[in-house]
Amino acid sequence: MKSFLKNYRQSPRKVRLVAGLIRRRSVPRARILLDTAPKRAAVPMRKLLESAVANAKHNDSKTSEENLFVKEIRIDEGPTLKRSRARARRAAYVIRKRTSRISLALGEREKKKEAKASPAISKTKKLKS
Repeated sequence: MKSFLKNYRQSPRKVRLVAGLIRRRSVPRARILLDTAPKRAAVPMRKLLESAVANAKHNDSKTSEENLFVKEIRIDEGPTLKRSRARARRAAYVIRKRTSRISLALGEREKKKEAKASPAISKTKKLKS
């Protein structure tokens, strides 16, 4: 129940903001948060979530989306593209275009067992007066 996105062309620092929104959330709640998040990284993160859900359903057909949650989401730094910018006196500054590696793992919450209600007391004691 894992899925990966490699070499995503946005810095890990910016992507981690979106990852923090959905960490330890249920899948339906994470979808809503990603749809409404005003960040560029929310769109590929939503596709990654859908891919992880599809993987979970493929591996175990009994899996329900309501029981799935984002167990782990990790944003690592990918390869950095290095570009140069011309400066005065034939100098050059290095511009680092950072990439991200995103790994998302889903877990399955166990259904909560409903506690049986204790039966109400059928007989009440009479007070002696």
